[in-house]
Amino acid sequence: MEHVVEIQNLTKNYGKNRGVSDVSFAVDKGDIFGFLGPNGAGKSTTIRTMLGMIQKDAGTIRLLGREIKTGRDQESVLQEIGYMPSEAMFYPNMTVRDTMKLAADVRKRDCTLETEKLCERLQVDVNKKISELSLGNRKKVSIVCAMQHRPALFIFDEPTSGLDPLMQAEFFALIQEYVADGATCMLSTHVLPEVKKYCKHVGVMKEGKLLLVDEVENVTKTNMKKIHLIRDGKTEEFIYKGALNDLYKELQGHDIEDILIEDPPLDEIFLHYYQA
Repeated sequence: MEHVVEIQNLTKNYGKNRGVSDVSFAVDKGDIFGFLGPNGAGKSTTIRTMLGMIQKDAGTIRLLGREIKTGRDQESVLQEIGYMPSEAMFYPNMTVRDTMKLAADVRKRDCTLETEKLCERLQVDVNKKISELSLGNRKKVSIVCAMQHRPALFIFDEPTSGLDPLMQAEFFALIQEYVADGATCMLSTHVLPEVKKYCKHVGVMKEGKLLLVDEVENVTKTNMKKIHLIRDGKTEEFIYKGALNDLYKELQGHDIEDILIEDPPLDEIFLHYYQA
């Protein structure tokens, strides 16, 4: 399988503040890769180091088959990447149309047709000034700027926050279309149902270290169960890890009035990794 992203032993120190330590993972061509972790886990540091926004202290970075060693390496590969930060900053007095054209001109591309298609799909008013836009509409502008040049690799940081459910669905429909045409996507998000629905693989960060990389299907398969029960006149709710036969033995001798055993919500499954 061809790797579009290859990170080996990436380390970035910030003194007393946490950076990332010895992070290694790969993203395959055609994947939608979920990059997860609580705030401060090191996700944004990893992404910004990959993109050359901050300098690494150690490790190697290969993007689209090219090792990134110099600024020139970075500049050439960035032409083929669409990056959307969690909080994009634009010139407030520019119109949406001029903002998108500026983003295209930086890459020396004529993106007119793709821009028009994206603005129609995402319902973007290109005549408004950036200062007139809501958070959700600024997000749409950022999405278009990241997509309009049809990059080989998309890197999104919390892309759907601020979007209404209809636009969230349209965003992922676009991603799936680009991926079907050969693109790859790395998605940093806190919206766990999005990960289960759209991602093939997932990496979980915690305190600057990578806890795991695996298929989403494997990560969400778990022997954890959420237990709701009423015993001895008291209502209890907890996550149980282990064989259910052992749980039944533990409950023997108690006055069980009612019990419900179900799979835990996705966020509680990942919370287990964060707290481990």
